[in-house]
Amino acid sequence: MARTVIIDTHGGPEVLRLVDREVGAPGPGEIRIAHRACGLNFIDVYQRDGLYKLPLPAALGMEAAGIVEAVGEGVTHLKPGDRAAYACQPPGAYAEARVMPAAQVCRLPDGISFEEGAAAMLKGLTVDYLFNRTTPIAKGDWVLFHAAAGGVGLIACQWARSEGINLIATAGSDEKCQMALEHGAAHAINYREGDFAPRVREITEGRGVHVVMDSVGKDTFEGSLDSLRPLGMMISFGAASGPVPPLNIMTLAAKGSLKITRPTIFTHIADHATCQEMAARLFGKITSRAVRIEIGQRFALADVAEAHRALEARRTTGSTVLTL
Repeated sequence: MARTVIIDTHGGPEVLRLVDREVGAPGPGEIRIAHRACGLNFIDVYQRDGLYKLPLPAALGMEAAGIVEAVGEGVTHLKPGDRAAYACQPPGAYAEARVMPAAQVCRLPDGISFEEGAAAMLKGLTVDYLFNRTTPIAKGDWVLFHAAAGGVGLIACQWARSEGINLIATAGSDEKCQMALEHGAAHAINYREGDFAPRVREITEGRGVHVVMDSVGKDTFEGSLDSLRPLGMMISFGAASGPVPPLNIMTLAAKGSLKITRPTIFTHIADHATCQEMAARLFGKITSRAVRIEIGQRFALADVAEAHRALEARRTTGSTVLTL
């Protein structure tokens, strides 16, 4: 048996319940893993509140790290006793242990702690596909990144610095802006002090940025488009402030033949070999110290509802982990 967080209905943090569930043995292509730490992400909120519908009852959590206890038939890249980490479907990471598909579970290097692994996988693989797999970004290019003091954002700031990319960060306070700068952002804008788009134009001498990476959604979408130079790419990869309203595609033409995409991490990591390659790139950034994983908050598994409240209220910085 393993303590596991589930929901019986969609709703607020109050619907999260901690129950005992039988774990069982892994089948073909599966592993059983005992978690040491679990990551917290906005996708968990979307699944809990029903923006992303799940068949109910449902376990939550997309990211964790721990020890492989058993492997099923056909699993060759992992063995019992391996340190491992993952960010993948199906949900169920908020648990002491689970049985799950093995293909997207990755061996965790000894130099990376379980908490770092749990905090890094979904966010770090997201940053990898943003910078390496979505649109070409060259050394010296300009990128606008919203919510840059969050878990994904602080990794992105460091990643950009390590690649020679000029990242303009936005955040909701001077303190968070300073944090983004300390992690590698070239410039930081407090969006609570006024429209960010004119400031982006000023920083880029009127040209605008090559790429916008926007996980905020509704509140920043129009300003993001206005921050792009002609032929620029808008990457909308989240909706923390709410879904983006319907877009008239002619708007992209009027603003300079812009491009737009709405990727998900799970499309990028669906192939086993690709996922392992992306994880190796992420682990290389961490072990070389080009990227440092900032864990700003730790909550016990039993306090998961409070962790969700803190995340939704934007009271968090860096990554948040649930400890076991």
